[in-house]
Amino acid sequence: MHSKKEEMMERQKIAVVGIGAIGSVLAAALLSKYPDTILVGHRPETGEALRQKGIQVSGVMNYQVSVRNYVHAIRDLKSEGPLIMFICSKTFHLENILKELQDVVVPGTKIISTHNGLGTEDLIAEQFGEDTAFRMSMNYGAAIKSPGDVAATFFNRPNHIGCLTRDNRELASRIAALLTDCGLDTQSVDDIKRFVWQKMIMKCTMASICAVTNRTIRECLGVPSLREIADACFQEALSVAKAEGYDLGQDYLNQALGYLDKVGQHKDSMCFDIENHTRTEIDFLGGKVVAYGRKHGLKTPYYKTMTNLVSAMEDAYLNPS
Repeated sequence: MHSKKEEMMERQKIAVVGIGAIGSVLAAALLSKYPDTILVGHRPETGEALRQKGIQVSGVMNYQVSVRNYVHAIRDLKSEGPLIMFICSKTFHLENILKELQDVVVPGTKIISTHNGLGTEDLIAEQFGEDTAFRMSMNYGAAIKSPGDVAATFFNRPNHIGCLTRDNRELASRIAALLTDCGLDTQSVDDIKRFVWQKMIMKCTMASICAVTNRTIRECLGVPSLREIADACFQEALSVAKAEGYDLGQDYLNQALGYLDKVGQHKDSMCFDIENHTRTEIDFLGGKVVAYGRKHGLKTPYYKTMTNLVSAMEDAYLNPS
């Protein structure tokens, strides 16, 4: 007799869109139990490498799995029917991915945003309806060495997953259970936006400070002048979150700083975006806090300054004069 998890997986295939560091770890975990999971990248050569050697994850998590199904175009998912689809791309790619999914999504498809940033689940809901949209807060970090070779650097268990409609709560619980069974401890929560705010206030605050100074989180918090900026940004973000309906309470900052102390020996990924002259996710991080603040008539001068500094650094190499 099949469990509900197994019955769900027999009815719907899983796809992971975006095989960077975070997506590779998620894909490896799923492939360890569900070898027919479909991976979606954007380079044919990546698919060849993964088919030849699979995915190896080392560090705080360990996987060695084979890859059967890889496609390098979202349109290749069209014949697969309803999918449970994890989107693990950079946040700024999400809008284009959703456009490409217009010809793929059929009734029963569920799209799970695993992105950094605020409001990504709302973009999915705007395109395909709230019944399709899920959001996941990923609490692990990873660094990709080469296609299929990934180092998992930390995992502050559990991840969190949630949906936007009450009718999908049972499915969210089942997805959380199957991920936990795959080694990615995940908890289903009724109000996923609260958990996203709890994590993203930290990410939104520290990403730009780390990127501008090219320091680790711990180094930034240890410099009095940068700590002053961080503290002010935290207060601005907490005010914006409260205006959005999420009062995180007096103990939040102590908990946040305790979390950052665990992961703070690493540079934020935005540092590497700046270093590699690639686009950053600032629009969905600091930029969203500024936008939400403006919506509620709240001033966010520290956030606005840090966001503008990152945007200016990014513009210097993306749009050289």
